[in-house]
Amino acid sequence: MRSVSVRDLTSVDGSPVPVPDPDHLVHLQFRRFAGCPVCNLHVRSLMLRRAEIEAAGIREVLVFHSTAALLREHTADFPFPVIADPWKLLYAEFGVGASPRALLDPRAWLPIMRAVLRSSVAVARRRERSPSVNPAGGRTGLPADFLIAPDGRIVAHKFGRHVYDQWSVDELLARAKVRGLSPQ
Repeated sequence: MRSVSVRDLTSVDGSPVPVPDPDHLVHLQFRRFAGCPVCNLHVRSLMLRRAEIEAAGIREVLVFHSTAALLREHTADFPFPVIADPWKLLYAEFGVGASPRALLDPRAWLPIMRAVLRSSVAVARRRERSPSVNPAGGRTGLPADFLIAPDGRIVAHKFGRHVYDQWSVDELLARAKVRGLSPQ
């Protein structure tokens, strides 16, 4: 896939989300399930640097393979559009898969431990809900990142090899800048 056809996705709050966005780069991220501790760890890093991401002309769009109702319970404080894809139709279209190695890869162990610790504290303090024991779509999903230009071209992408193998904010900003797409 070299480009994305124009479409409006629907966020869990009912708002239309244009992909591609005629005014911004879109960082379309495929995450795992609602309440996923590892996904939440990564999303928190994006939230901390939201101003830099927006200044670079990038709009974050997060896709999870959970229902909209379940996602609303887990993502109410996310400042980015969240898309429910419980049947994994977008995952299939973009070639995003799953693998047992998602959790077994040794490079994922430290992020998994940090994520579970952070999430456990947040759940104990009643700041977050516990994730499902048996999430729809399973636990072995892999992350993926796509940087989509306003004309629909996919200018960069990454398919994760384990559960915490995605672009950092620095990598995202560098890709936007290298492509000459960022106003920086």
